[in-house]
Amino acid sequence: MKRLTRLLATAGLLAAALPGLATPSASAAPTPAYLRQTPAWHRCSPDRPAAYECATLKVPLDYQRPEGRTLDLAISRMKSENPAKRRGVLLLNPGGPGASGLYRPIRTNAEMPKDVRDRYDLIGFDPRGVGESSPIGCGDLSEVEVGVGGAYRPETFASDVSWARGIADKCREKSGDVIPYITTRNTARDMDVIRAALGERTVSYLGYSYGTYLGAVYSQMFPERTDRFVLDSGVDPGRVWRGMIQAWGTEAEPAFERWTRWAAERSDTYGLGATPEAVSATFWALVARADRDPIIHHGEKVTGDYIRADPSLFFDPHGASAVVKSIKASADKAPQPPGGTAPGGMAPGASGKGADRKGPVAQSPLGGVRAGVPGVDAGGASEGPDATPASNATAVYWAVVCGDTDSWPRDPEQYARDAARDKVKHPLYGDFASNIKPCAFWQRPLEPATPMKTRADVLTVQNEWDPMTPLGTGQGLHQALKGSRMVLALGGEGHGVYLSNPTACANIPVNAYLSTGRLPAKDVTCHNPPPTPDPEGAAAR
Repeated sequence: MKRLTRLLATAGLLAAALPGLATPSASAAPTPAYLRQTPAWHRCSPDRPAAYECATLKVPLDYQRPEGRTLDLAISRMKSENPAKRRGVLLLNPGGPGASGLYRPIRTNAEMPKDVRDRYDLIGFDPRGVGESSPIGCGDLSEVEVGVGGAYRPETFASDVSWARGIADKCREKSGDVIPYITTRNTARDMDVIRAALGERTVSYLGYSYGTYLGAVYSQMFPERTDRFVLDSGVDPGRVWRGMIQAWGTEAEPAFERWTRWAAERSDTYGLGATPEAVSATFWALVARADRDPIIHHGEKVTGDYIRADPSLFFDPHGASAVVKSIKASADKAPQPPGGTAPGGMAPGASGKGADRKGPVAQSPLGGVRAGVPGVDAGGASEGPDATPASNATAVYWAVVCGDTDSWPRDPEQYARDAARDKVKHPLYGDFASNIKPCAFWQRPLEPATPMKTRADVLTVQNEWDPMTPLGTGQGLHQALKGSRMVLALGGEGHGVYLSNPTACANIPVNAYLSTGRLPAKDVTCHNPPPTPDPEGAAAR
């Protein structure tokens, strides 16, 4: 959730004008030239498996002008080793927006059960603008400029406006000729170019986090090309994109309440209070104390805003308890355990602890960076190449989040009003989520968002306690896609379900669907085994 930080579809109103990519009910189909592309496969790297192959396709920058400027589209594959069982191709997307997917086949090949794996060639790709696919950037950005925005305070709002405007200006200066075309809708068109180049009539798909929205958009634009689609950790199409960021504020509240109950039951271990009310009081007293006078924690100053700056923290009761206990010890000037704290961003040497921090350093929760979707690391780059601009993830994140939809307010004062309201309604993170973003100063999108009107017989998958795409947004995706089924892992924690945990109860129905193509007769609710208790000493590592 930090750097990139971290999710639109566009209606088919311009479909008739788009010459390249449609099935009869979609808006465009590849031009004959793109349909005739044949990938020149080669071994990706001597230090990678020989079966892992790469190629580069060409796609139009602007699908309304398919004979004009093109972008590189880097793709990869690992072929099925059982031609008798092979059904087709499985496109993979790890999330984002801004995350590389080129290396994804290697992981999926290692993690997927063989009887499922045999049915597909695994296809990875860097979405347009990302990694090896004509990467974009915003120039040199400071640490503050790669966040998602800070807490709202009336006295600092003018600097927040400058922050948002500055990012928009830098991105426009460096990549303004390409950024308007870095959208979910165009990436879906690119996916259909991949399908055509591979000689497939349809594609299957496994997408996580932001990848669920990309898959949903594809299913609406190209319904007759949509085969077996698994959408894991769902983005609500009705909330893209401001509403998705605001969901981090609203959905952190029930996670916080759950945490207070959990910590109260373990008051002998953590010392935060014997009742949920007492635990809550301890936390808010720390925030108030740090707001008055920053707490020296592992040699650095921690403000109240910083303590609130990660809405994912309380989705992990073990980690949250260790973090809060550690900060409380610092506030009480008690000795610190060596080596830092549990996940939550409070480890020694973590950057951006000052009051001028603009939010999590990693990409947005929609990108899955903080919570560890398979293949996406805590820095916001997912196993991608080293030669991309340092600001690539940030550039693509805002290009998609701002360029997918015209729902962002353009009046800075609207953000100030919303943030002040949400700081009261959702005190953990509401003001962060509703504060001004660069989208206020972004150019208007070239297309409207994609309505979810076409039936989509796809499988959605969701953890109950997902911090990045919370349960409510996953349910919103399921409800938006008529014909879909949902697998809900009760008790499931973390961002990313399928293949992220070998014991996850959702693996069984997902494997069955990918193997047979048969959706469950009704939605499936299963119960994840409880996480292994983390002793306090380990949690405070």
